Amino acid sequence: MRPRVKASLLWGLVGVLAFLVALQGYELATGYRYSLAVKFGASLAVGVGATGLSYLAEGRLFE
Repeated sequence: MRPRVKASLLWGLVGVLAFLVALQGYELATGYRYSLAVKFGASLAVGVGATGLSYLAEGRLFE
C-alpha cells in the first residue's frame, strides 16, 4: 500500500472516531439519542469525506 493512501485511510479513521466522540458527548449533554442507522450513516459520510479530503490535500500540500 502506498504511503499516501495509508495516511489518508488513517486520517479517515481519526475523523470517524472524533465524530463519534463528539456525537456521544452531544448525546450525553442533551439526553437526545440518535438511532444506530443515523450514527452509522453519518460516520460513513464523515469517514469517506475525511479520507478523500486528506488524500487530495496531501497531494496539493506536499508536492
